Amino acid sequence: MKQARIIPHRALLLLLVSSLCLIGLLLTWHLTKTRIERNERAWLEAQINVLLPSSLHDNTLLDDHTVIAAPKELAPTGQISVYRARLNGASTGAVRHATTSEGYNGPIELLVAVNYDGTIEGVRILNHHETPGMGDIFAQPGSTWLDQFKQRTSTNPETRGWNVRKDGGEFEQFTSATITPRAIIHAIQRTLDFYHRNRDLIYSSAIQPQQ
Repeated sequence: MKQARIIPHRALLLLLVSSLCLIGLLLTWHLTKTRIERNERAWLEAQINVLLPSSLHDNTLLDDHTVIAAPKELAPTGQISVYRARLNGASTGAVRHATTSEGYNGPIELLVAVNYDGTIEGVRILNHHETPGMGDIFAQPGSTWLDQFKQRTSTNPETRGWNVRKDGGEFEQFTSATITPRAIIHAIQRTLDFYHRNRDLIYSSAIQPQQ
């Protein structure tokens, strides 16, 4: 009888300890998830603000965010995120989050900032899987390779010019690589074309909360 009473107590103690451990894990996950989301938001905001400095907007771009249907070659998910810049209530530009699957070692994610008139303000690479060392050419802070796209438009250069010089285009390639720069160039061109065709929709669509 005494042994029989001990077993339920041990089971109850084990259940209590397990419950406390589970609660602790859930609390840790929640706190960590919140911190990670906050850090990711701060990082993305920093990348966007590099492309569109405060002199070009007085709103918080991450809060003026919309998602628009886009072709698969521009957004594998079929949707593209757009962050809109406004100054004194007037639309001044937008930053689009695009992805190309044409990279040498996998997808390349980038941000393209375009002024309201359709000229490129800047380009930033967010993520890539290219050969170590090669990314320093186009993805590291201080890299000048992306500067060649500033002030370009969907018609400057014309369609044929949106390629590396080896293919008859106007843009420099890397020392011994063409696949990666070609993928980035095409992604930027598609983003500009998308902006040109959808500018009114971009600035008039409802604000969606940042995920």
